[in-house]
Amino acid sequence: MMLRVLALSLTLLLSGQEVVAGDALPRVQSLDGSVLLVSGICPQNRKTRKAPGRYLKKKNPISPTLKNLAEGKRLFNKDAKPTACKLCHGTMGNGNGSLARRLDPPPRNFTCAEVMSDLPDGQLFWVIQNGSRGTAMPAHKATLKPEEIWQLILYIKQFLRA
Repeated sequence: MMLRVLALSLTLLLSGQEVVAGDALPRVQSLDGSVLLVSGICPQNRKTRKAPGRYLKKKNPISPTLKNLAEGKRLFNKDAKPTACKLCHGTMGNGNGSLARRLDPPPRNFTCAEVMSDLPDGQLFWVIQNGSRGTAMPAHKATLKPEEIWQLILYIKQFLRA
């Protein structure tokens, strides 16, 4: 884990960002002065319930067009109800949103390839739609249409490519 944090710190320094020493989670200060938490937890120790088989077989029916990705980003950062995803998962998708420190277990780190690369689209759909028992992840079935959940999944999967 420390090597990942050091590698990320070096990458951020080379890109013009400064790593700020501090408490348990390292912080990154960008050139605009904003300070972001850096997740180093990968893989996370998760006990998320497995979705029913009919969900696990589902593939995202929405094409990864610029429009669909933009809609997913809008939902993630602002308009998903009852809570915008970024408040817990962070704008970088690393699980370090503004509410994350108060949550146990912590929000999922979408940047962790060890977990996310094998996570079926249908599992993500089921969790977003129904929430995750034993965590702070709320159900969005009453507030998001299926198409919006699929758009969110397209956007969430982009964190692995960033």
